[in-house]
Amino acid sequence: MDNQADQHAMVEVEHLTKAYGNAAPAIEDISLSFKKGEFIVLLGPSGVGKSTLLRCLNFLVRPTSGIVKIDGQELGALSKKGLLNARHHIGMIFQEFNLVNRMSVLMNVMCGRLGTLSTWRALTYNFSPEDHEMAVRALVRAGLEDTELYLRRADTLSGGQKQRVAVARMLIQEPKVILADEPIASLDVIMRVQIMDLIRDIADRDGLTVVMSLHQLDVARTYADRIIALADGSVTFDGPPAELTEAVIERVFKKSVEEIDEELTVETAEASVE
Repeated sequence: MDNQADQHAMVEVEHLTKAYGNAAPAIEDISLSFKKGEFIVLLGPSGVGKSTLLRCLNFLVRPTSGIVKIDGQELGALSKKGLLNARHHIGMIFQEFNLVNRMSVLMNVMCGRLGTLSTWRALTYNFSPEDHEMAVRALVRAGLEDTELYLRRADTLSGGQKQRVAVARMLIQEPKVILADEPIASLDVIMRVQIMDLIRDIADRDGLTVVMSLHQLDVARTYADRIIALADGSVTFDGPPAELTEAVIERVFKKSVEEIDEELTVETAEASVE
C-alpha cells in the first residue's frame, strides 16, 4: 500500500480472506486502502467475491483472517458494543432495500438512529423529536419531498422510492463511509441513473468514502474514481476507469467486450419495461 495514502485512509484492508466451510475462499489475501472522499466500485460478475468483500468491511460477514480498519479503528479488535458503535457510522445500501415492509417510511428512516438510543428506547422505537426532524430532512435530500408518503407502509412504494428511503436511512446515520451492494440492480433504467446521481452527489458534497459493488461496466466507468475488478476472489485490476483495458475486462467477466455489451443491451431493455 501507498504510505501517503494510508495516512489519510478511511478504509484499510490487510490480507483479508473469507472462506465458507471447506470450499475455496470467496476472497483471498486482499489488501486495499481507500482514502476519504474516494468513490470506489468493486466490479465483476456474480460469484467473484464482491458482496463478501463489501460485507467484511462492516463485519456483517466476519473474515476468516486479515484486518479491517475504518477510520483507524480495527473492527476485529472491538467489543460487541464497540462494533455496534463503529457500524453506526458505516452506512449500508442494499440491492433489495432492506426495509421493514410493515413500518411507515418515516419509521424506516428513523431506524437509522437506533444505534444512538439507549437499549429500552431502541427496543420500543422511542425516537425523539430531533430524530423525526432529521428523518424528514434526510427524506427531502433523498428526493422524497411528498410528505404524504411518509406515513405509508414501505411495501406500498415503488422500487425507486424504496431505494430513496434506504438512502435517507443511511443519511440519518451521519456516516463516514457508505457501503452499497448492487444498489441499482432491482431498478428500472431511469431510476438507476437517478439513484447513482444521488449517491454520487451525497458523496461529493459530504466528502464521504463510497465502496460500491456493481456488475454494470458502463455504470462503473461513469461514476467511479477508482475501479477494483475482482476475479475468483482476488483483485485483478485496481486503478482509474480510463486504465481499464479490454484485456482486463475479458479476464474479469470471462467473455468478450462485445458479449458484455450485448448482455447490457438486453438487461437495459428488460429493465425499461418493468
